[in-house]
Amino acid sequence: MVLNLVWLGFFLSAFVAALVALAQGDMTVFPKLMTGMFDAARTGFDISIGLVGIMALWLGLMKIGERAGVVDGFARAVNPVFRHLFPGVPRGHPAQGAMTMNISANLLGLDNAATPLGLKAMQELQALNPKPDTATNAQIMFLVLNTAGLTLIPTSVIAIRQTMAVKQGLLNFNAADIFLPTLVATACGLLSALVAVSLAQRIRLWRAGLLLPMLGFAAIVGLLVAWLARFPPEQAAQWMSVIGAGFILTVVVAFLVAGAWRRVNVYEAFIDGAKDGFGVAVQIIPYLVAMLVAIGVFRAAGLMDIVMGWIAAAVAALGLPTDFLPALPVGLMKILSGSGARGLMVDVMQVHGVDSFPAKLAAIIQGSTETTLYVLAVYFGSVGVKQTRHALPCALFADLVGLVAAILVGYAFFK
Repeated sequence: MVLNLVWLGFFLSAFVAALVALAQGDMTVFPKLMTGMFDAARTGFDISIGLVGIMALWLGLMKIGERAGVVDGFARAVNPVFRHLFPGVPRGHPAQGAMTMNISANLLGLDNAATPLGLKAMQELQALNPKPDTATNAQIMFLVLNTAGLTLIPTSVIAIRQTMAVKQGLLNFNAADIFLPTLVATACGLLSALVAVSLAQRIRLWRAGLLLPMLGFAAIVGLLVAWLARFPPEQAAQWMSVIGAGFILTVVVAFLVAGAWRRVNVYEAFIDGAKDGFGVAVQIIPYLVAMLVAIGVFRAAGLMDIVMGWIAAAVAALGLPTDFLPALPVGLMKILSGSGARGLMVDVMQVHGVDSFPAKLAAIIQGSTETTLYVLAVYFGSVGVKQTRHALPCALFADLVGLVAAILVGYAFFK
């Protein structure tokens, strides 16, 4: 219901804005809306088809892991924590292993690997759903944590910053100086997501079985960050790239070796799993196109500029600093569209300079927030869930906390 209202609101507000612009003599407004709508539809289709190969690869590997018992091993290992966060998922269920691998991939910034693993987890969770069109508590918890996923190194953002620095002729530019601020900001978003969903689902977080593993994980992350902090930021980013790629390759080899050890025909298992990749990608197309078209129309109508004008006026009236405002559209757009937010981030870097405060803040926001509506539309759409219940409000709350945290952390580190 909430996504339905949001989607309808995009179209209706854009149409009303276009009528106002037409009455004021703008004869190009409706062609702009049409162009934005068709371009977004084509983009949604291209993205969905582009996921086929990746989904086939990872769903094939997951099938090997299932038949070899590796996924069950993951599930048993995380059960002490997941049984508190996901009380509706039976002990040792394959969904636990898939969720663990998805969260691990997000942690290491491996977006391409995380998406098919997340879709696989949603399929496993949907198998436990007594009402297939309504999201379960477990699905909501998983998705909200996914939208606020902790990322150690925003490798794609660092790569874009380095490219922009070269174009702008900056020498000895430190493109990875945002990795610690980004880690702090995304951790705040993740914690707020966990608290929001736990309150909505009446999950008690202060249990030894849940709190101690979380503290242990936080200690491991802290030690990793402390170890990386000993290196120059560029070298730290290189180490994280090695760790990320090594993690994925280790998982692949572990699945293959385990399958061979258990006398599984790994090739046939891979083919059986990979066959599902195309079907999942095709099923995503209508949901993704619907959301991207609505966003495209909203942007083409100029409503994002209007919203930003209101925010700037409110901030100035409160007497607050306004030097963060050029980066704010990145955070607002990131909720709607990752590619749109990336474009806005590059625009900030071009206008203000990649080494400026607005550009650094835009990079932190881009690396520490997630495309909430995209994730909800794709993940819920892949299993046919229409009633999302409290998923969107909790995810948007985490986005708001993450955005505010990114701004405050940006001031703390760079001002």
